[in-house]
Amino acid sequence: MEYWPVPDLTAHFAGPWRLDREILTAGGEPAGEVTGTATFTEEDGDLVYREVGELRLGTYTGPVTRTLHYRPTAPGRADVHFDHGGFFHELDLRAGHWVTDHPCRADLYRGSYEVLDERRWRQEWAVRGPAKDHVIVTRFTRPS
Repeated sequence: MEYWPVPDLTAHFAGPWRLDREILTAGGEPAGEVTGTATFTEEDGDLVYREVGELRLGTYTGPVTRTLHYRPTAPGRADVHFDHGGFFHELDLRAGHWVTDHPCRADLYRGSYEVLDERRWRQEWAVRGPAKDHVIVTRFTRPS
């Protein structure tokens, strides 16, 4: 697969994105979904990601939000932190794709980023451990 290199995270990601997320069981069966928007804004040297959407999980439907801070470390690279300040993972999209891990107690999040072109990118997290066993796939599309 060919990926879209990202030498400048801020230039590539800044602004609004539509997000469509699937939550799948370990066996690949649909378990839930999120639709919404994500916006990246530059603030005090960070690229701040803010997500707002609606979660449908089983019979539950309700709002979801998330804020992450992408702190640039070099061209095309950043350390990603949770809104509370804790470290989440490293990111290097100079080649347009990246694989990373995030341990969360006894569970492990294995993440991948794939930049498909200037208007589309994809993120996947496979979550495995005693408390969790599912896959989260999010597709981002630049609004027209």
